[in-house]
Amino acid sequence: MILTIFLLVHAVLLYFIVTHRTRSKSEPPLDKGSIPWLGHALEFGRDASKFLNRMKQKHGDIFTVRAAGRYVTVLLDPHSGSSACGSHITRPSKKKAMTKKHFAGTNLAALDSTMSRHLEALLKADTPPNQTHWKDQGLFDFSYSVLFKAGYLTLFGEEQNNNRSDPTSVYEEFKKFDGLLSKLAKGTLKSEEKRTAHRVQQRLWELLAPAGLAEDSGSSPWLQGYRRLLQEEGVDEDTQRKALLMQLWATQGNVGPAAFWLLGFLLTNPEALMAVKSEFSRISEMETSETPLIDGPVNTPVFDSALEESLRLTAAPFITREVVQEKTLHMADGQEYLLRKGDRVCLFPFNSPQMDPEIHNEPQKYKYNRFLNEDGSTKRDFYKGGRKLKYYTMPWGAGTNGCVGKQFAINTIRKFVYLVLTNYDLELCDPSAQMPEVDASRYGFGMLQPEGDLLIRYKQRKTC
Repeated sequence: MILTIFLLVHAVLLYFIVTHRTRSKSEPPLDKGSIPWLGHALEFGRDASKFLNRMKQKHGDIFTVRAAGRYVTVLLDPHSGSSACGSHITRPSKKKAMTKKHFAGTNLAALDSTMSRHLEALLKADTPPNQTHWKDQGLFDFSYSVLFKAGYLTLFGEEQNNNRSDPTSVYEEFKKFDGLLSKLAKGTLKSEEKRTAHRVQQRLWELLAPAGLAEDSGSSPWLQGYRRLLQEEGVDEDTQRKALLMQLWATQGNVGPAAFWLLGFLLTNPEALMAVKSEFSRISEMETSETPLIDGPVNTPVFDSALEESLRLTAAPFITREVVQEKTLHMADGQEYLLRKGDRVCLFPFNSPQMDPEIHNEPQKYKYNRFLNEDGSTKRDFYKGGRKLKYYTMPWGAGTNGCVGKQFAINTIRKFVYLVLTNYDLELCDPSAQMPEVDASRYGFGMLQPEGDLLIRYKQRKTC
């Protein structure tokens, strides 16, 4: 009995030592929440945007919160964000350097060409030329399925004589995985969901296992290089398969949703739809089958603005980095704060700068020309507190922490929207339909996803 009490007391003392933390004067405001160890994890996970807005009102543009035993310093000052993720906070990555090489220059052009070919083939297979009746489908399902399959074929390739790697099979399993991803990451899966997640992950690991192993597999040079890098680092086969699943999500989990939001905003904003169609029409008039202009560098300022505005409203990733050594953070207003080694720093650009009313007037409203000047040129001058901002949206990250596949993703979305709007009659099933609400549990996981779908109907346009 005495031994039990002794061990219990020591366990309580150890817990107190491990979890007890006080704020020093040089550190950001500390908010540990009322629940021991868990802190603010539940509220953070339910709706990160609402939670961080509440914390900002309480503490200002920088604060540290406890969530599931971790301490996260959140920075919401758009003037100071670029200084928060330097080399003192994160370590350089060989994988990122390798990936950057494969998504630039002639390598990017080759990927664009392959992606274009797969998009055209998938869309033609979906709606044969002799089909005269309308096809009804959810816009989210339509966009996600086509872009996922095209992206999978472009980057992960077709394994010869291997039906297991059929893109439709991979997509169906991936949808199940993606639907459970936020709960999986937060550790809030129910018993049956855990079993489903385990089965789906096992299946996807099997489907992805051969990808990139052989030069004749049809996989992209990027994937082959990635597999070689893992092997050189001594990563075992099981861990390689898990890494491939994460790469599958990173490369295919955001483009489809991004295209859905853009097409949805265009269909529910006739003026925006007409402006983008008009710009595409001028391009199509100059195209021939031998010179598809949309596949190369092309000036599309209206489309670019419409896409950037859509991303401003729906791209909501956390940009997080580990503090690898104690460092003083210098804020733009002259304040200085000490960052502790082992903590994490988090930017949430969705709240700031993307939804800041001082930076973007009527931030909740979709304005396709928000990023255009009156003369039609790209608008890059946005201000906060009278000072020009370096970053006024950050859907792709920024600086050294930016997405290396950004241009490939933009080119893919533009090609997809171009093909759909120029080759198909596309309309809402209900002309008065509005955009669905976002799934608040997806804040922090890249592109937001909708609660429900937007029903459309489409058919291939008749040509003279």
